[in-house]
Amino acid sequence: MSTTNLNNLNTQTPTKRASPLRKTHSTKKAKTPSSRNHHDRFISNRSAMNLDVSNYELMRPTGSENDHDVNASPAKEEYKRSLAANLLGGEPVNKVLAFKEKAPKPAEDHQNSLRVLYTQNQEAQVKPRKFSRVIPQAPERILDAPELLDDYYLNLLDWSPNNVLGVALGNAIYLWNAADGSIQQLMETQGEGSHVTSLAWIQEGNYMAVGTSDHKVQLWDVDKLKQVRSMTGHRARVSSLAWNGPCLSSGSRDSMIYHHDVRAPEHKVGCLKGHAQEVCGLKWSPSGQQLASGGNDNILNIWDDRYTASSTSSNGCMANDVSLHRLDAHQAAVKALAWCPWQKHLLASGGGTADRCIRMWNTQTGAQLQSVDTKSQVCALQWAKHEKELVSSHGAPPPAARCRPPARRR
Repeated sequence: MSTTNLNNLNTQTPTKRASPLRKTHSTKKAKTPSSRNHHDRFISNRSAMNLDVSNYELMRPTGSENDHDVNASPAKEEYKRSLAANLLGGEPVNKVLAFKEKAPKPAEDHQNSLRVLYTQNQEAQVKPRKFSRVIPQAPERILDAPELLDDYYLNLLDWSPNNVLGVALGNAIYLWNAADGSIQQLMETQGEGSHVTSLAWIQEGNYMAVGTSDHKVQLWDVDKLKQVRSMTGHRARVSSLAWNGPCLSSGSRDSMIYHHDVRAPEHKVGCLKGHAQEVCGLKWSPSGQQLASGGNDNILNIWDDRYTASSTSSNGCMANDVSLHRLDAHQAAVKALAWCPWQKHLLASGGGTADRCIRMWNTQTGAQLQSVDTKSQVCALQWAKHEKELVSSHGAPPPAARCRPPARRR
């Protein structure tokens, strides 16, 4: 505030201002209430209350020794009630409010606006909630895949945790980024007639294992588009691959399964002999303790994580020819394999054209839990991550179904 304003304030006659905390008396008469009564709440009748006892109970210090003594035990509470019945006419000493009359009943046309807040969700709690999911009947995206080999026993597609799809087209692998739609070529096999027969992303999504028709297992750095190493050992094409941490398992047409430690110079650390024909399905459980392998011999084997046994194979690694469970319920090649993400020992497997069944297994006991005939060749299985559902893809139906004429519409 400037000096000029202060001088002006000093020359003015000070006026007496009422304090906001001081009670002022108004000269206006109070308005008479309307003859119409508005009953918005019930005021109880206090004639039955002992005001002296209530005042004492409200004003005494909390946490005192008397409070502790009064409420110390049920015996003292009973003594207090007896004393109140004799001295105070049946009223307990610490009862502050005593209501003897019931509230008057509301009018017949009375509507309580607050009732809606407490009653509108009661039916929703009692009735079971119904969830409706819309399952799309048309694909979200269609990609051209020229030179995709038509071979049931090969594994030519795999989706990475980074939302990148790897596709083997002939002798090359292409990467399609689902986020931005970009496409780039990762690798291309060398040699006449050679082509990619399998591929699998590592759990972190930065490396890819590639199996080829010339018996090799290659490891590629996807970020640098560079081959890291090439591992040998198989005598036929490598048609299935599965990662378990830094250990890579490979299945081949030579009916052998090799375990490779990609960190070590001597990469072969185990060998499994459980199939008589090509190993076309291979999948490690999420815990990394069990391996499921399916072959063209219609056999589904369950292996534990102990790769080695007392015998030694010709190539120097420890061999094991006794699986944990040998399951022969399928009547065709077993390629489609999927471990349940929320139930540890639940495995789903799918059979080929002569079998057409999806079977559920308890891999701890080897018991078959369920079998569903899909009426067509089962090519792949995938458990849903957010729903308790299983997604399956299918190939050719049996010959009888293909020759059957279409149904006539009426």
